[in-house]
Amino acid sequence: MAWALLAASSLLVGALVAFAVPIPRRVLGLIMGFGAGVLISAVAYELILEAVEVSADRFAVAAGFAAGALVFYAGDVAIDRRTAGSGDAGGLALVLGAVLDGIPESVVIGISLLAGEGASVAVIVAVFLSNVPEAISATSDLLSGGWSKGKVLAMWGLVVLASGLAAGLGFVVLEGASGSLVAAIQAFAAGSILTMLADAMIPEAFEFTGHNKTVGLTLALGFAVSAALSFTT
Repeated sequence: MAWALLAASSLLVGALVAFAVPIPRRVLGLIMGFGAGVLISAVAYELILEAVEVSADRFAVAAGFAAGALVFYAGDVAIDRRTAGSGDAGGLALVLGAVLDGIPESVVIGISLLAGEGASVAVIVAVFLSNVPEAISATSDLLSGGWSKGKVLAMWGLVVLASGLAAGLGFVVLEGASGSLVAAIQAFAAGSILTMLADAMIPEAFEFTGHNKTVGLTLALGFAVSAALSFTT
């Protein structure tokens, strides 16, 4: 639970940064591009690759990935319909993405400790780094949509707490879980992340920068940093 809380705590860090520093939209877009690159690397090297390695059933990986994508899609559509015209739909979509990828990842952290393995530093760092731009962007959108700082902090606090509890759940309840189940959970997180990136985070990064092509470079930089962590830890 402590490892998961540490990884998710950057959501609160990102919110506090958004409170304290007026970040220009262009800079925010570049930060989001970097975060998107970190998340793409996490999907490739820390979620899907490991899911394939621990499961003898490739269908479990595909089914988990599809389920994660569909759940995010359905939630995002519901958010759009409920918040039409309010201006905070983008922020809530990023919050949904943080929940749908953070909780399964936390469950996997708990499961990994059952096997006597240490927590993956690469996963924790990747989650921590990617959460900051997500939280900064979502917090900025929610504040613009009329949310109070207290309400925003309470919401992120609940997400962090849920991530910690999910790690404990993974450790206590899923002892002896099959490789296919673990793979499906990892793939679920990957599917929700990739759908969120394509639907919300990357489009907003380009929108905030006036469709500046520098976003592509920051995305590649984020991917490189996260990939380097994956192969050196």
